[in-house]
Amino acid sequence: METAQDVLTALARRYAFGDLEALITQGTLAADGRSAAIAALCAFGQRVLDLDAEDFGMPEAAGEVPRDLLDRARASRMPQTARERPRGALASLRPAYALLLEVIAIRWYRRDMAALVAAVHIASEYLPMLAWEPVLGHAGDPALIGAAVSGEGSRFGVPVEPGSARMCDHTRPERSACERTLRVAREPGPGWRAYLDRQHSQVASALGDCAARCRTPCTVVTRLDDPVRAALTDRCRLAADFTGSALVKLRHAAPVGHGFGVPSPEEVQTAWTRARKSLSHHPLGRKALAGADDSYPLPGLPALFSAIADAELRPDTLLHDVTVRITSTLA
Repeated sequence: METAQDVLTALARRYAFGDLEALITQGTLAADGRSAAIAALCAFGQRVLDLDAEDFGMPEAAGEVPRDLLDRARASRMPQTARERPRGALASLRPAYALLLEVIAIRWYRRDMAALVAAVHIASEYLPMLAWEPVLGHAGDPALIGAAVSGEGSRFGVPVEPGSARMCDHTRPERSACERTLRVAREPGPGWRAYLDRQHSQVASALGDCAARCRTPCTVVTRLDDPVRAALTDRCRLAADFTGSALVKLRHAAPVGHGFGVPSPEEVQTAWTRARKSLSHHPLGRKALAGADDSYPLPGLPALFSAIADAELRPDTLLHDVTVRITSTLA
């Protein structure tokens, strides 16, 4: 016969942090000091699983979270003011992509396909910035990006004069976002947060276009050494191909998109198989996917992100470690 502790342990191992916290706060455990610790871990775990990046690493109302877990989450946090330190996901997107890989795997394990597709879509939006990170030395931090994209001969964020020939392939929203990123570090908190919410992903897309699609390149890319530029172009083209792949397009059939259907696990697998076949037409994609580790739910996805990042990316263990803390506390 299952005990209450058995049920709570099973929920923890299924990453059902919200359900577990609800049971804990209803007094499922005796008031022996464990409840508050587990409730705090559950609130933290649910926040990370939900990819609530603006609040990563912040104290939880439910209780105190161990400092080492908070610090690990902060590596993927989006700074909420222009001067916040550390810079989190603006310093590097690699920890965030490692976390995304873990979240995608957990969503697969839980058969939560709508949330999986949403996580894949988030990953696709910032892939061009991940590709640019080795060149910029950061992940598009507005406080630092000006040195790499401004100056003589650059059309980055420069308004198009009425009646003049269009020399930049950026869309109007991309041009607006690029212009904003060059000045937003001087804005107060509300303006900074509005930029992150609405325009930072547009800057990522614009940088991808600069490297992979621009028909009349300006000094944003022509200032780069030829080998660096060639490698960047390959990574950005692969990122663009992923964004247009069958897997990312599933978003439009899910509640997070424009329809009301949720893809089944079989549909996700089929879409990823199609995407892999398409991405393998790209030399960099073919090389990455050829030796893919089939143990990951979407085989080859970590290798693909690693190729775009020009660095090895593996699924994080942050959420797994949260469940270990919870089960050890229950025991």
